[in-house]
Amino acid sequence: MSSPHARRGGPPLLAPALAWAALTIVAAVLHPGTRPGADPAGTLALLRDHPVSAQLSALALLASAAPFAVWVATAHHRLHRLGLRVAGPTLGLAGGLLAAAALVMSGAAQWAAVAAAVPGGEAAVAGLNGLSFALGGPAFVVMVGLLLAGCSVPTLLAGLVPRGLAWAGLVLAAVAVVAVVGMAVPPLQYLLPVVRFGGLVWLVWFSAVLPVSRRRVAEPEVVA
Repeated sequence: MSSPHARRGGPPLLAPALAWAALTIVAAVLHPGTRPGADPAGTLALLRDHPVSAQLSALALLASAAPFAVWVATAHHRLHRLGLRVAGPTLGLAGGLLAAAALVMSGAAQWAAVAAAVPGGEAAVAGLNGLSFALGGPAFVVMVGLLLAGCSVPTLLAGLVPRGLAWAGLVLAAVAVVAVVGMAVPPLQYLLPVVRFGGLVWLVWFSAVLPVSRRRVAEPEVVA
């Protein structure tokens, strides 16, 4: 019988996951309530009436990209060190980094929309508001779907996390694919927060249960 050995799993995941979750919630709470497709004059007035909360929301959204990117890189490292040298973690890494970039650009566009909220700036505000939504909504969600699928499939097959967690990640990834159609079919936009905040809970749960090391032992002999 061969002796087992452990593979070190790298730095902790829970800290960046919780930091991203906190900043995401802060950004959502502070958001002044602008919506894509709303009356441009109404959107401009809303931003002018709530400039501080709008700017703080944009700042929190932009800042949330940093712990999110840290989580993505750390999760990829952990899965790689646990022996999952397959395409899934790399696809998840690509999706996660693109999602982080979408957060940065969405926050920057939201900040710029506040600066453009001056008399006569309806067109600029509407354009920037729509850009912020497209980046922080459909673009972010579909990339998060790729991240969830990339983490869920290999860990499900390797039995590293509870099956319910892995399947929940795959379901959210499927919902993300449908939700991105919300750019053309507005009723489907209601699926965006399902993936955004469902994915938030999933990341924290995944961070808490993914093992730090993996013991590998020789397969038991099969008795005929």
